[in-house]
Amino acid sequence: MFGLVVSAIIGVVCILIGISNRKGNISMLHSYHRNRVSEEDILPYGKEIGLGMIIIGCSIILFSGISLLTEITNNELFSLIATGVMLIGISAGSVILFKAMIKYNKGIF
Repeated sequence: MFGLVVSAIIGVVCILIGISNRKGNISMLHSYHRNRVSEEDILPYGKEIGLGMIIIGCSIILFSGISLLTEITNNELFSLIATGVMLIGISAGSVILFKAMIKYNKGIF
């Protein structure tokens, strides 16, 4: 149960960081990524990065909620569904993050 609460908190933090990024605040990103983005691209870059972070955060929160059903009902099917939701969400969010990095930074590293 404690792990579900911790993962839900991590999801909320990801969402809050994503909202901050979408407003153009990219200060939480690694300096490499901040320095390689031109001044006029900061807002669109932040919006794309923020969207990816929000998707990842939502999938982690959904994972926690659906996993809670596993504990309440003792039905392992919910655990499989929760894992699938989280994997799909993290994958989709990561694709958005990497596409934005490639588009605005001309590379991931």
